[in-house]
Amino acid sequence: MIERLVWLPPEMSVPREGMVALGGDLEPSTLVAAYRMGLFPMPVPEVVPMVWWSPDPRAVLPLDRFQPSRSLRRSIRRYMTTVDQAFEQVLEGCADPSRPSGWITEEMASAYRRLHDLGYAHSVEVWADDDLVGGLYGVAIGTFFAGESMFHRATDASKVALARLVEMYQPFTRALVDVQWITPHLASLGAEEIDRDQYLQRLAEALDQPGPFDSD
Repeated sequence: MIERLVWLPPEMSVPREGMVALGGDLEPSTLVAAYRMGLFPMPVPEVVPMVWWSPDPRAVLPLDRFQPSRSLRRSIRRYMTTVDQAFEQVLEGCADPSRPSGWITEEMASAYRRLHDLGYAHSVEVWADDDLVGGLYGVAIGTFFAGESMFHRATDASKVALARLVEMYQPFTRALVDVQWITPHLASLGAEEIDRDQYLQRLAEALDQPGPFDSD
């Protein structure tokens, strides 16, 4: 088992999938340093050390081109959204073991709880009356937001959470919302792929200014 993590420059990673390192830990300082370098952790089944990733190309959500469909606009009016009011419940929803391709282990969940306690990890919740029907969570540093996972229990609920997140970041001209890998679901919401060099440049700019989660 690798107990020390040696960061490799992102440009040295393996093709497309972007695995750049094994090992290390999930302490808050390690995680924050990783996100600042454009890396994120995601375990791989039957691989004991943690795996760290920097995909090339990288999927991001262009805030100026996010256009909710008519049906999504109706859903936005139908549900209520909150921010950081039920982080634990959102994390549990995202980590539900019955979901296909689940990757949020208890080790990962504990790490993001610690980041939330320190003001780095945040959630957007979507409610139908008093019931939590969807949400997302991720890591915020400056005007950079790394989306980690989302879930829904009602039609469009995860999309509504994403729309609220976009609304929060749109006033910031150099904001960067990272969604890691492109999927048909994210592409339908306007996500696109950019190359790693462009991503790292935009990341540096986004880290260098206050964002919506920073104190006045």
